[in-house]
Parts: sequence; C-alpha cells; structure tokens
Amino acid sequence: MPTRAAAERIGTFLAVLGVLWGAWEGWRWIGSHYHLTWPFAVNDTTMPHLHRIIQALFQPAQANGPSLLHVLLNASAFTAKEAVLGFVLGGIGGFAIAVVLMQSRFLERGIIPYVVASQTIPLLAIAPMVIVGLESKFGGTLSAWECVSVLAAYLTFFPVTINALRGLQSADPRAVELMRSYAASRWRILWKLQAPASLPYLFSAFRIAAPLAIVGAIISEPSASIQGGLGGAIVNFNQYYSIEPQELWATNVISALLGIAFFLVIVFAERAIVRRAPEQLA
Repeated sequence: MPTRAAAERIGTFLAVLGVLWGAWEGWRWIGSHYHLTWPFAVNDTTMPHLHRIIQALFQPAQANGPSLLHVLLNASAFTAKEAVLGFVLGGIGGFAIAVVLMQSRFLERGIIPYVVASQTIPLLAIAPMVIVGLESKFGGTLSAWECVSVLAAYLTFFPVTINALRGLQSADPRAVELMRSYAASRWRILWKLQAPASLPYLFSAFRIAAPLAIVGAIISEPSASIQGGLGGAIVNFNQYYSIEPQELWATNVISALLGIAFFLVIVFAERAIVRRAPEQLA
C-alpha cells in the first residue's frame, strides 16, 4: 500500500507538471501567433521555451566555466545555510514571544498589534539598517551571512508566534485546572500540557515559515553584498535578462525547488512527530 500511494503521488505530480508545461507552451504559441500584448507581450524574452530553460542548466554559465546547474547548486547550499539559521532563530523567537503573550491577556492585546504591524514593513527597507546596525553592534564579529539569517528570521517569526499562541491556548482548560490542583508549576503545565497541545499548530506555522526563510535570505543577500547565494545570482542574471532570459528563469526554478525542499522537510518532520490531534494531546 505505501508503494502504491507513493506511485499515485508521483503520477499526480507528473500529470500536474505536464499540464503546467502544456499551459505554458500553449499560451506562448497563442501569444506569439496572434501577437498578444495583454497582459504582457509574449516573445522569447518574456516567455522562453521551457526546454530552453532546462537546457540552460546544463550549459556553462560563463565561457569555459562550470555548468549553470553547478553554480546554482552551490548558491542554493549557501542560501540554505542562511535560511536554516533564520528559520531556527525565527521559530525559537516566535515561540518565546507566544509563551510570554499567553501569560497575560493585557500583554497579548497590547503587543499583538505591533507583531502584526512589523510584517507590513518591506524587508528591502529594513535590510540595510539591520545589516549596518548588527555589524556596528558586534564590531565585525558577525558575518554577512549571519546578518542575512537575522533578516530571514524576521519573516519567519510572525506565523510561528500567531500559531503557537493559538496552540498553547488550545489545551483543555479542565486538564490545566487538574494540573493546578496538583500544585503543578506554570512551567510544568507549559511543557507537559500546553506545549504538546501546540505541536500541530506549530507545524502548520513551520510549513509557512520554511519557504519564507528562503525568500527572506534571497531578498536580503544583495543588501549584504553577498554574491555567492541565490540572491546574488538573481541580481547577476537580471543584468543579462534581455539577451539570456533563460538563465534568470532557471535561477527562479532552482529557488522554487529549494523552497519546496524546505517545505517537504517540515512535512516529513510533522508526520514523524505529530501523531494525534490537538484535543487528544491536551
């Protein structure tokens, strides 16, 4: 049965991929044949053939250099390092904020609006300030990629905070009262009852936060003058988009696959850890 389920999923994935491929090439043919200009002009620059994008991955990125795939895999590994640290920092920080807020309705009502407002500030606007501030604060001991990780954490902490708070509050009040009747401390109730009850909510947040960590790292790399990650590759290939658009599209594909890989890691971890519903855990 597991083998059959895996085969069905692979088949579904390939079928969806085929539909998307056909839709891309079909719209490209229609747009080129009828000279469509809405919502954008369709040509080799705006919509290169998908097979050209795939071929570009196996061609040298520069003359007599390694293949574009080799370059992008190295860049992905660098960005993944930043994203993992950012995800961990954002997850720990978000959970810690949720723990503090659940201790008091007054704190929750007073701080949550600021937590929400923090996500309305564009990352590009604060990235230079955060990087310069951290470098001056720590006297150069904090590397550029670590500064980028802090910015990635800025994007990831929000969903963790909101979902963790809801999960911590989902514990059965009767179970909480029972533990209090046995003189259990607040921290014992938290770790023995409320934290386990919050796990399904936490993993729902982690599924959102994992791709956000990739996005945060990619967006922040140019502000930190990092050339070795996917952000630097996107900036570099963007300069030659008009003559070699497939290289930028290939970079976008690899970035998307990295985000999907992060998401799948969280899904597999959730299946291994969370085996019961929140109400059963409580």
